[in-house]
Amino acid sequence: MAIIRRKNVKKGLTFTVMSVGASGLGKSTFINTLCESAVFDKKDYSNPEQAAVEKTVEITPITVDLEEDGIKLSLTIIDTPGFGDNINNERCFNDILNYIESKYDYVLSEESRIRRTKYQDDRVHACIYFIPPTGHALRELDIEFMRRLGSRVNVIPVIAKADSLSPAELVDFKKRVMEDIEYYKIPIYNFPYDDEIDDDETIEENNELRALLPFAVVGSEDEVIINGRRVRCRQYPWGVVEVDNVKHCDFSKLRYMLLSSHLQDLKEITHDILYEQYRTEKLSREGVVDLDSDLPENRLKEEQLRREEERLRERELKVRAELTARQNELLAKEEALKNLEAKLSSQQNLNNS
Repeated sequence: MAIIRRKNVKKGLTFTVMSVGASGLGKSTFINTLCESAVFDKKDYSNPEQAAVEKTVEITPITVDLEEDGIKLSLTIIDTPGFGDNINNERCFNDILNYIESKYDYVLSEESRIRRTKYQDDRVHACIYFIPPTGHALRELDIEFMRRLGSRVNVIPVIAKADSLSPAELVDFKKRVMEDIEYYKIPIYNFPYDDEIDDDETIEENNELRALLPFAVVGSEDEVIINGRRVRCRQYPWGVVEVDNVKHCDFSKLRYMLLSSHLQDLKEITHDILYEQYRTEKLSREGVVDLDSDLPENRLKEEQLRREEERLRERELKVRAELTARQNELLAKEEALKNLEAKLSSQQNLNNS
C-alpha cells in the first residue's frame, strides 16, 4: 500500500466502507468478491409476498481481517439492506446520514475531553453507491442520496451488474451519469490532486481513475478454469465475464484503489476535510444565534469561524504536502529495492555460470 506511516504498517490498518443501493443490485456479491470470502449470505428476492412489506434500513457493520501486500487490514463493511425499497425513501436518507454523523459526534466528544484517551475510530471512510444499470441517466433517488451524503462521506459511484450492458451502452451510460453529477453539482470522491504539490505519477494515476467514474463492477464468487487459469467470472451462453479482467470491468481497479493506493487518502480526507467541516458546522450552530448582529460576542464568533476556516485550508495544504513527501519516499525505497533485486539476480547468475 502506498503512502502509509511505518508505525501503522506494524500494527495494521483500519478502514470502513459502506455499501448503499437498492435490493437486487449485487451488493452482497460485490462485498464477498471484494473480501474474497463469504461475508454476507445471498439474499432471496423471489418471494412476492415480501414485495409490498414496508422496509426500514438496517445498518449492519461486519469486520473482516484481510492482508494486502503483506499489511494487515481490519476492514469494516457496513451494509444497508432496505435502502431504496419503499415508495417514500426519506427515512432511508436520514437513517444513513444519522449513522455517519453519529460517528463524527463520537470523535468530537472524545476530542473535547480534558484528558484524551485512545478511541476506536469507526467513521465511514468511503461509501460505495450502486447505480442500477438502466442505461438512461441517474434516478431522482440516486441524485438526492449522493447530494445529501456527499458532504459527509467520500461517495464513490459504481454501476452495478455492468455486464448487463453492452460495451457501447456502458460507455454512453457512464457519460450520462457523469453529466448528471456535474449538472446537479453532486459532491463525489473524484480523485483530487494539486498540480503544484502532487508529482506527475500521482496526477496521471488520479486522472486515469477519474476517467473510469462511475466504476463498472461485476461480482462473482464462482471460479472456473480458463486456459489453465482459475478465474472468478460470470458465465453466459455467449461467453464469460472475468471479474478481475480490466478489459471486462473495473472491479480490480476499484479494489486496488480502495484497499491499497487511495486508502490513506480517503482516511485523510475523511478526518481533515469532511469531519472538520461537520465539526465547524455543529459548533457554529450550537454557539451562534445571530451572526448578523453587531453584538461584540457575535463579532468575536465570526472572527473565530474565519480563523477556523483558514486553519482548515492550511491543514489541507499541509496534508497534501505530507502525502506527496511520503509518496516520494516510498517511490525512492521501491527503486532502491528494485536495484538491490537486480544486483542479487545478477550475482546469482554469475554464481550459476
